[in-house]
Formats: sequence, C-alpha cells, structure tokens
Amino acid sequence: MNDTDEVKRALVQAADAARFAPSIHNTQPWRWVVREGRLELFGVSERQLREQDPEGRMLLLSCGTALHHARVALEAEGWRHEVDRPAGEPLAVIRPVGQVAVHPEATRHYQMLQVRRTDRRTVTDERVPEDTLRHLVKVTEESGARLHVLGRDQVLALAVAVDRAQNAETHDERLSAETAVWVGGERPDGTGIPASALPEELPLTTVAERDFQAKGTLAAGDGHDKAAVYAVLYGEGDGAEDWLRGGEALSRLWLAATEQAVSVLPLSSPVEIPFTRQTLRRMLGDIGYPYLAVRLGTLDPAHSAPPKTPRLPAGQVIDVVPG
Repeated sequence: MNDTDEVKRALVQAADAARFAPSIHNTQPWRWVVREGRLELFGVSERQLREQDPEGRMLLLSCGTALHHARVALEAEGWRHEVDRPAGEPLAVIRPVGQVAVHPEATRHYQMLQVRRTDRRTVTDERVPEDTLRHLVKVTEESGARLHVLGRDQVLALAVAVDRAQNAETHDERLSAETAVWVGGERPDGTGIPASALPEELPLTTVAERDFQAKGTLAAGDGHDKAAVYAVLYGEGDGAEDWLRGGEALSRLWLAATEQAVSVLPLSSPVEIPFTRQTLRRMLGDIGYPYLAVRLGTLDPAHSAPPKTPRLPAGQVIDVVPG
C-alpha cells in the first residue's frame, strides 16, 4: 500500500468513526467527501430540523461533534493533521500532514468515542468532584469554547427557561409534528431517537428533561437531579464557524466526561427559543453566546449503558472520490 492509499484509508476510517457523533435528535446532518489528501465535511439540509432549527445552528453544532470525532480517530492512528474551516461549504477540511507515535491519551479518547451515550436517566446523589469539573472546564476551553458552571440561583433560572421553552414548543403544531418524525418507536431508517433511548416517564427533577411527547421503554431510575451540575456551553461569537467550534468543544467535553464516569445530558430547548436563549445569555453576563445547556452527573454504577441509537450506514454519509 502506497502513501496515498494509506492516507485515504485513514480518512475513510475517520469519517466512519464520525458516524457515531451525537447530533440533535440523532439527525446526523453531515456528509463526508474523501478526496486525495483531504477529508471534507458538509452539512445536509435534508436532515436539518426546519421548524426547530431554522437558522441551522444545531446542524452546525452537530457537524462540529462529527468533526471532532473524525479528528479523534485520526489521532488514535497517529496522524497529525490540519483543519481549515472556510466560510460556507465545505464546513471543514481535514488534511493529514504526517504520522507520529500514538499517544496513550489519543487511544483513550478513541475508546470513549466507542462507549459515549446520551443517557436520559436520573443521576445519583453523588456530586461530580470539583477537580473533575475543573478538568471539564479546561478541556472545553482548549477546544475553543467556554463552560460556565451555574450556581444554585442560576439553576433555578435555567429550570424556568427550560419549562418556558418546552411550553412554547409543545404548543407549536408544526414543531411538534417535526419532532414526531424523528423521535419514538423503532427507527429502522438509521436516524432519530428510538423508544429504547427514552425514559418510560419523565422524572420529577428540578430542571425538567425534554418532553418529546413520545413514550419510552427505558427505566428512568429512582434518583433526582439535586446533585447534578448544570452548565452553559458558550463562545465569544455567533457565526457559523463559532457554532461548528462549539460542537467540537461539546464532543471533547463529552469524551472527557465519559472517561471520568460523568453523564452528559444536552439541553438544547432553551437555546432554540429566542427569549429563553436571551435568558441564558444574561446568565453569562452578556459576554458570550450560549450554544447549549448541559447536565453533568455521576453515573449509577448499577446501571448498564443505555442502548445505542441507530446510525446511518457509511455508504449514505461517506463519498470517496476516485483519484
């Protein structure tokens, strides 16, 4: 196998690993094109939530998580690489620039990519250790975004914002109809959130989980969110590249949290509604733009991992250009 073939093989494997990145409602709104010496990332408008995400912010955030997943896969194979994020399409271009010895940290990150889940069950009464929180804040900042940990009063404000956003979305018939397309039941087409990944009933927590108006089959657990930590992922900008980097930071945060046995639950609804997004921005002192709220909690060791959500086959999200 020559060098060109070796690079192409690595890029195909990276794009394949990115299929398992988290995305809004598991829409997987990305497409990869493998060309000679580079891997290009595109957004897929057909899998954009037109009612819930008309400006494509969550699409960009989702594509950012896929971009980071691809980079993790390359690093686990020892590939140094450069990333361009041009304005427009493609959203990003990855170019391998050589190989080095694989660092154990890169291998651990790749392993976390394999086991990461969105866990909607309640968390335990054991609070996330402060040194772990500091580590998660640090890795988020290293990825180009910020993580603002909320105090008690801000958690209550978040609970109100989540409730108001949920109420606004539930009473929007077009949005509810769109959600029903992506959530609940069996998901044979490879996208969406199946019933097996949703709790049987919404737990009674301070900050409510998203009510998808779809019955799940996953036991929610006996816990609460009293020991959970809530935070806002944010950045200095509100442009397309900023949201893409926000997604990269979310992926890095999630993998680091998984390595520390910390559960991550994204809360996007208060960012999707303009007036509740402004509430989050006020929590940041109007110094940044909120991309997502997250719940961080200690996993119950007695719980097995929730079932995997479906994924589109590689042939539907990866194009390999001959040459």
